[in-house]
Amino acid sequence: MKVKKVVLAYSGGLDTSVILRWLIETYHCEVIAYCADLGQGEDLQAIRRKALKTGASKVVVDDLKDEFVRHYIFPMLRANAVYEGSYLLGTSIARPLIAKRQIDVAVKERADAVAHGATGKGNDQVRFELTYYALKPDVKVIAPWRLWDLNSRQALVAYAKRYGIPVPVSRKRPYSVDRNLFHISYEGGILEDPWQEPPADMFLWSRPVEKAPNRAEYIQIDFSRGDPVALNGRARSPAALLSALNVLGAKHGIGRVDLVENRYVGMKSRGVYETPGGTLLHVAHRALESITMDREVLRIRDSLMPKYAELIYYGYWFSPEREVLQRVIDASQGNVSGRVRLKLYKGNAIVAGRRSRSSLYDPQVATFEEGGGYHQGDADGFIKLNALRLRLRRLKKVKG
Repeated sequence: MKVKKVVLAYSGGLDTSVILRWLIETYHCEVIAYCADLGQGEDLQAIRRKALKTGASKVVVDDLKDEFVRHYIFPMLRANAVYEGSYLLGTSIARPLIAKRQIDVAVKERADAVAHGATGKGNDQVRFELTYYALKPDVKVIAPWRLWDLNSRQALVAYAKRYGIPVPVSRKRPYSVDRNLFHISYEGGILEDPWQEPPADMFLWSRPVEKAPNRAEYIQIDFSRGDPVALNGRARSPAALLSALNVLGAKHGIGRVDLVENRYVGMKSRGVYETPGGTLLHVAHRALESITMDREVLRIRDSLMPKYAELIYYGYWFSPEREVLQRVIDASQGNVSGRVRLKLYKGNAIVAGRRSRSSLYDPQVATFEEGGGYHQGDADGFIKLNALRLRLRRLKKVKG
């Protein structure tokens, strides 16, 4: 492949730092390092300096925190998306935004190609490249992990030392970490044995439940049409709201998940995640839906959730099927407005109350006391009609 200019998704870590230099040495091309600020809490200026020192001709740093939360995380939360029962998709939802902006930069800078640091075994390679091709069908894609002979961490470290690239990995933290405003993920290294408990000092965000406060804390989250808009009565921007919830959730040891998941490429992989604020929003959103959504609409939306979550996990954010599902999901959220009270205690987010002007819950109808316009005798015919097929089935068996 002949290229003159490449836009590389650059994080400043070992992989992408080596890739930056490798692209220059292999293709003798110009490399633009693209760094998306998704709230990972890193020194982006230091990353900029490192990229330039490693050989980048230009570094583009984007502050995407509000866009990430408003246009990617919130739509996903409206669907209550969970992959394989546990994973709230923190890494998965970040990739389409990074890849989209990479393409934007490539078009603006008239680059020949884009590149990423995803390995040839994981999901991220698919997520990045599906987005590239969906947005720029004729783009050239360079995936070094599928091309080079640097097939181990040790080989990467040796290459980095050869070119004077600082190595951010040590024996004390021998695993891969991905962080953004929604979560932190840990994979590889010592976590590859699913029998071994994650080291206590691995977690960067949340307290262990043993060290969480012994006193419960109550918070209130306000929603408008399915999106969180305020915390404890105070309106906040999407990124500020999620940041505040992250602090609260982490303080009480909420949001840790350890699972063995099924990657899109076919293998099983162990992932450990911290999603404190996202867990609080997920629990609160479901609680509000329970009083504001019609039963059948709720069931239809929930039936779509596994497929929707799978599409995000696999990398099909910019696909027609995800967009159609999103329109259906968003239509279901018209009445999901109100307030939820949560009790935070020792790793648990407990629903302590919910209320809404759009509530479909009527205590006069639901009460066990007399009144409310519901006649209990009406249930007799209802039950007999629903039992008809069961009775006929049993009678046929008896006659047989």
